[in-house]
Amino acid sequence: MSYQNIAATLSPQDIQEIKAALQTVQKKLPFLITLSTEERRKLVKMGDKSLAFVNNSITAAQSNREIFPAIFDVEELVQDYQLAATLSELLISMQQLTEQVDDTLMAVGSEAMTSSLTVYDYVKTASKKTPGLKTVAEQLGERFKAIGKGKSAKTPVS
Repeated sequence: MSYQNIAATLSPQDIQEIKAALQTVQKKLPFLITLSTEERRKLVKMGDKSLAFVNNSITAAQSNREIFPAIFDVEELVQDYQLAATLSELLISMQQLTEQVDDTLMAVGSEAMTSSLTVYDYVKTASKKTPGLKTVAEQLGERFKAIGKGKSAKTPVS
């Protein structure tokens, strides 16, 4: 479906319920951690291609327990694999939702900026003849002072 103008609102109750649902997700995942950049860099990564390797290593470990030292916990390996597979599945769903929220935010933000640029153009033009609008035009114009030469006032800048 192609993008169309977004005309939607969220009630305070909707927002509260969405935040509560997100808090419920976080409560259901109390073991989540935050890694530093250095910690992430040092970890051995398990991607989609590695899932089969880990699954096959579980089979090998379960079938040949006698070759492992007593300290090696095969059940922990199985548990880690199952949690990794489950989290991978959840991550895909969450990434899809995040992508939709991000795309919608970008589109509706663009709509707001486009309309605001129109307002600015009208206010700027009207400020030349309408008393009291000069200050408003200057205030709106503050947004574009950082734009260098050669760029249009219509060029969006964060």
